[in-house]
Amino acid sequence: MWKNCKQLLLLTVEKKKISLENTGKIVVHKGRFVNFFRPQQLFQKKDSFLTSFFDRFEWPWELLPEIHSFLLTLPLGDIKSKIPDGVYLENRESISIEEDCIIESGAFIRGPCFIGRGSEIRHGAYIRGDVIAGEKVVIGHTTEVKNAIFCSHAKAAHFAYIGDSILGENVNLGAGTKCANLKFDHSAVSVRTQDQTFETGLKKMGAFFGADAQTGCNTVTNPGTIFLRNAKSYPNSTVCGVVPENHIFIKRNEFKPV
Repeated sequence: MWKNCKQLLLLTVEKKKISLENTGKIVVHKGRFVNFFRPQQLFQKKDSFLTSFFDRFEWPWELLPEIHSFLLTLPLGDIKSKIPDGVYLENRESISIEEDCIIESGAFIRGPCFIGRGSEIRHGAYIRGDVIAGEKVVIGHTTEVKNAIFCSHAKAAHFAYIGDSILGENVNLGAGTKCANLKFDHSAVSVRTQDQTFETGLKKMGAFFGADAQTGCNTVTNPGTIFLRNAKSYPNSTVCGVVPENHIFIKRNEFKPV
């Protein structure tokens, strides 16, 4: 029965806008079914303190407006790693930094913010608030982050901008990766596959990177870009739409298997 249902959907899907209410968790992309938009499947390889948060939502963009409220449920105001001279902590009472973190002089951290055990915040990092970092995360030199989640082992080590975005487990962003999060006309951001358009209702929305995704140096993602698990981009790419699992982005709706 399910096989017949899938065949019927493939025959009837049209290139038109589809509301979130009638899509369920099935996404048709170039004649293939993609079921990795659900946050828990997209971002994590094993459970963590973020699992219960991810499980509350059907779509990754639904997490963005709720990051602040979830942060306020965490044990904030507890700094367990050494903070050297030259680190600026704003709203210290709403910042938590777990054990074994390296916080380099010259970093700026504004609360609310939670930084997990063993993470590294390098010189010149600019954390603007509403940021959650899991264990062994790297936020590097001149990397700016706001309203974002880094799952465990995610890295944005050099010259990155990550706004209104989520990095899944073991994601690595090449130097100079920029996640654009606002359209020129300030209209709401849509997520587009070749076959469907999902209206998110959000004016600010960066990119979502599934577990093990990677970008080459100087990649720019358009608002609403999604890398599925182990998706990649070449250096100097401008990426849009949805990059399928285990594929490299070539150009819009064109990909190569990893």
